[in-house]
Amino acid sequence: MTELREPVAPYGKKTITPAEYLEWERSAPEKYEYYRGEVFAMAGVGKRHNKIYSNLFGRLAARLAGNACQPYGSDLRIHIPENTLYTYPDISIICHDIVDEETSDEYAVEPAVIIEILSASTKNYDRGDKFRRYRDIPSLKEYILVDSESIAVEAFHINAAGHWELEEYRSIKETLTIRTAGLMFPLGDIYEGTKLLK
Repeated sequence: MTELREPVAPYGKKTITPAEYLEWERSAPEKYEYYRGEVFAMAGVGKRHNKIYSNLFGRLAARLAGNACQPYGSDLRIHIPENTLYTYPDISIICHDIVDEETSDEYAVEPAVIIEILSASTKNYDRGDKFRRYRDIPSLKEYILVDSESIAVEAFHINAAGHWELEEYRSIKETLTIRTAGLMFPLGDIYEGTKLLK
């Protein structure tokens, strides 16, 4: 299934500035993504997506308590100045104090890890255009895609040569490694309660 990403037109204009986007979205009832002047509605998520998010975010928050690297949920807007993207990743791990960032209070920059939970309507975008845009983030070291329809995790990381390398996990007996945070999570824990475990 391919997601149709039709832009919306705030202020009745086809393209708007980042400042107009931020002002407009403050009163918008839903979340929107901004890229090069255009605004796109973010897709809704299902129960299985939410369960996977709860499993993973809860464990990350517990394991990273007191750590320099902290997880943030999908309410934190991430901005990529290098290509203009404003978006809301499912989970971001940021290894500095975002309160002390010299940026707007409305977004954060420089995540070290981004985790997206795939659904039928978003997986092509998350694997394609969105990953290309995320790769413009200088601080990004890992990009992890967790499927919500089957037991499957794609974990990209930057290797010693500076290239993105893929590791795939397809079994509940495998363990996902998040290198930047120094953590390991059995896939059985990530998919607990989803009815996908056999």
